[in-house]
Amino acid sequence: MVLTEKQKELVEQFGVLNEKYGLPPAECRVWGLFLVADKVELTFDEIMETLNLSKGGTSNALKRLQMTNHIDYITKLGDKKRYFRCKLNNWTQMTKENFEKFDELNIILKKILRNRNSKTTSFNNDLKEVTEFLDFIYNEMLLAINKWEAKN
Repeated sequence: MVLTEKQKELVEQFGVLNEKYGLPPAECRVWGLFLVADKVELTFDEIMETLNLSKGGTSNALKRLQMTNHIDYITKLGDKKRYFRCKLNNWTQMTKENFEKFDELNIILKKILRNRNSKTTSFNNDLKEVTEFLDFIYNEMLLAINKWEAKN
């Protein structure tokens, strides 16, 4: 499979952005490839050759993307190959789950705040502001998701 220069550029931009969030480079590029490729189902070999990755790098990236529910695969009768594809129908659910992690973090931060030494007033006030901000963001995101779901 041959990518256009623009597609290559977009895969790289997507990859660099997601690396900033701690994802491995190969995984970021593979995920980006699924989003820009003209085909929606890609074989292992197509991915490996298009991105010039090793077998191990390709395999690890595909495993992680499957574990995180970003991709899945299908098989075709009479064909031994697996055809990988990007999962787009679960992004709303994944977004909810990610924001639930913020709520879990905030619960722990509030426990920490309740158990902090009262002599560190400035730090405690800053931590309280963080928890209030996270409460606000979490509630606003849930409202936005609920509106989106009601609309669709």
